[in-house]
Order: sequence, then structure tokens, then C-alpha cells
Amino acid sequence: MSVILTRGRVPKTLHAEIFSEPGVPSFEELHAASGGEGEWSRKYHYRKHPARQARDPHKLTLDLRPQALPPLALQPWRLRAGRLKAHGDVVAGRVPLLYGPATTISAARFEKSCPADRFFRNGDGHELWFVQEGRGLLASEYGVLPFRPGQYVIVPKGTTCRVELESEDCFLLMVESRYPIRTAPEYLNAAGQSTLSAPYVETEIETPEFRPPRDEEGVCRIWTKHDGGFVTESFLGHHPFDLVGWEGALFPYTAAAEQRAFHSGLAEGQGLTVRSFDDEDAPAEYAHSNPDCDEAFFFSKTALMTFHPGALPHAPQGTAARRSHAERGQLSGHLTVAIESVFEPLRAAKQALPIADKDFAAS
Repeated sequence: MSVILTRGRVPKTLHAEIFSEPGVPSFEELHAASGGEGEWSRKYHYRKHPARQARDPHKLTLDLRPQALPPLALQPWRLRAGRLKAHGDVVAGRVPLLYGPATTISAARFEKSCPADRFFRNGDGHELWFVQEGRGLLASEYGVLPFRPGQYVIVPKGTTCRVELESEDCFLLMVESRYPIRTAPEYLNAAGQSTLSAPYVETEIETPEFRPPRDEEGVCRIWTKHDGGFVTESFLGHHPFDLVGWEGALFPYTAAAEQRAFHSGLAEGQGLTVRSFDDEDAPAEYAHSNPDCDEAFFFSKTALMTFHPGALPHAPQGTAARRSHAERGQLSGHLTVAIESVFEPLRAAKQALPIADKDFAAS
């Protein structure tokens, strides 16, 4: 998506020096995707070097890794994600449901804001959130970004952030990918701009509101997710939201979920695709077999998720199929989030068992 933003004060050219105030040079930091070959932003810290730590880091006992199940019979799954109990914050409240070599799909139902002195940085993956319930603020070095139900939130890998709740609790469907999460390529022209036939354009996204730099000393904790789900706590001697300015194409943003489509992978036609549509647009599908593609569907009306391994032919079953045909053409006001993983097999995590319907395959 061809969007470059400038916020605050930045030099005209890359790697040039600016002063935060007389006698105080800023420190440049580049935040880049795909090893510097993808989107990037340049950030200018007020007076503190972003890599300098105040004390030695340590590994936490918190473990966000999906747990493997023993070999099971091949079967579709139905997960009642709405039954998850709210606990913790946006980090500790994550429950992995499905995972693959480059992807983790989780549900997060949480009831607490992140502590004011603690921040999160995902070093494993780029994140896409579908906001099922709740409202809040995603605060990062880029600024403050409100989110609400029916939106997607895109958080690039390596963003330092925290979530402040504005509701009693919050329920997110989270898709985490090792690769950047971008607008689906079929909606972009060769210049990276939305095509004239795309259902949405770049100006429809919401971007962070830049805030003045917090030139504050004091220990701040950074929880960094790494190596598949381990978490290390590191310590800065200053507040991380200390930018005098930033410029670039890599930043968090939100977008209305209707008719959206995102892609994440090394090449078009493989990897992960996330699409959303109103239930009215999706009557019962014809049965189909696509062995190169695993599929998952999250139904916002019921907070149910179904998972269909590619090795099985599938379609809506039993009463679900009959109900979908009966309601054809009726606007429901509820969205379905469809996740397709091509050439990257997914499997259910052990953490999904407590909310899984054991008789779904025979329903």
C-alpha cells in the first residue's frame, strides 16, 4: 500500500543529523520490514540511544508458544472462542488456537491495560487483529491509535507498544505472521497504489496521532516475544515514546473490516490471506477440495471459529448449511473473517482443546 507519512520533525535526507533542542542531537533509528527490502520508517529519538539498556535482560516464565498435540485423526474443528474467560492484558491474555511454520492464530480476551511502565514488542511476527469486542488505544512510538469493534489493527513486527483499554474488557482475533501483512496484491497496481476497482483505497485507513516526545528518565520494561513465543524482559533508562519525529511507510494503522483483504507471504499465490465479508455475502459454499490450502473461518455473530484442513473436502454441514441457504440475501450486520493458508499447513494447538466441539466432524 503506497502510503508514506511524515510526523513531527525529521531531516530532509536519510542519515542526516537534527537537534532535538540546542546542543542535543537526536538519534536516528530505522524500522524496516523484509530485511530492509520492504516498507520502512525512520525515527528520531530525543536524546537517548534506542539500543542502550539500563540493566541486564532476563527471560520470563511467560510462554506464548502454541503447544503441539499428539498425532490425531484428520478432522475439521469447531472452536467456541466466545467461551474464553477474560484474563490478563493484551500480551498474557493470548490463547494460541492454530499455528504453522510462519503463522499463529490466537484469540485474546483480556481485562487489563498494560502497566504504564511496561511495553510489548513482537520480534517474531507482524500482527493483524480483528476487534470482536471492546475499545481501546494502541499507544506506540508512532503515536496513539484508537480501535473499536469491526476494525482490523495492523501492528508491524518490532513496534514498541502498549494497549490501554477504554472498555471493561476486550476480545481480539489475532493473526501473527513471520512475513509482512499487506493489502492483497490483486487490489494494487504496479505502482503500489489501490486499483480503481479495489473495494477500498489508502485514504480510508486511520493512522496514529503523533504526540510530543516524552523526554523522561526512569526504568521502563520492554517485553519482547521471540523464538516462537518466549518472552524476554529488557530495561530502558528512559521512556520509549521519545520521538521528535518519524517518516515512512511502516507504522500501525486501523481499517474498517468490511470487504478487506490482506496477504502475508513470500509470493503471490502462496502464504496467508485474510478476508472479511458480511454473512449476507457468504451463503453456504459448495463442497470443495483444495489440498494445498487450509482454511479457518471466524464468525463474529457467534464468536465461533471453524478450521478445515486442506486434505479434507469441506463445506458448511448439517443445520449450518440449511440455515445459510434460508438466510440468503438477508443482511446480518455481522462479519465473517476467512483465513486461508496456501502451502503452509496449519494445525490445532493444545490450548484449543478446552473450547473445541468434539462431535463437529459428524455433525
